[in-house]
Amino acid sequence: MKIIKAKDYDEMSRKAANLIAAQIYVKPDCVLGLATGSTPIGTYKELVAKYEMGDLDFSEVTTVNLDEYKGITKENDQSYYYFMNDNLFSHVNINKEKTFLPDGTEPDSDKACNAYNEIIHSVGGQDLQLLGLGHNGHIGFNEPASEFPLETHCVDLTESTIKANQRFFASYDDVPKQAYTMGIKTIMQAKKVLVVVSGEDKADIVQKAFFGPVTPEVPASVLQLHPDCTVVADAAALSKVNM
Repeated sequence: MKIIKAKDYDEMSRKAANLIAAQIYVKPDCVLGLATGSTPIGTYKELVAKYEMGDLDFSEVTTVNLDEYKGITKENDQSYYYFMNDNLFSHVNINKEKTFLPDGTEPDSDKACNAYNEIIHSVGGQDLQLLGLGHNGHIGFNEPASEFPLETHCVDLTESTIKANQRFFASYDDVPKQAYTMGIKTIMQAKKVLVVVSGEDKADIVQKAFFGPVTPEVPASVLQLHPDCTVVADAAALSKVNM
């Protein structure tokens, strides 16, 4: 595992975007695994800026997103489909027919998950998987558990995750309680993994996930075993680590 220290959120975003851009330069038809949440927004802004300057071409890129809320439509402004279009897809020359997310409108969990697994397999898996890091160590919506889940599955969101997401919704009752997410096996099969982490509130989990024991109780800890994982974190997130 390689850890890159950035002085602040903006530098973290630039460094992460540079790594993603490098992947596209090396393999223009690459498959990018993408993440949502507040942390990657700056990275997407940097990628859009590179595209607008003529430095980046998304025309051959395929994307597969980590997750989507169950029971939420694409038109809902809190869906991850909406998020990706708002923060990246609508601002670059990507072919939207090659951008994939789990189908949150499919009520049959097995059907939705199997369909998404087939999509990921059909595109050959992720050349680079972008991840954020949850306060409890979740990656995607893989919550702390007694074992590492494998492929795409439906997860009951924990109370801490629901509360963390509440700020995006009108009320607690409006927050989806389930989501479809890539499993740990699918994430670990990506050729490269890039984790972005920012803020002092993530310092404890950074220490546990990347410098503690590998355990499904801290899902992100499994990334220590990935052969090509890079963490880009700002100084605040690394404040409890000796570097």
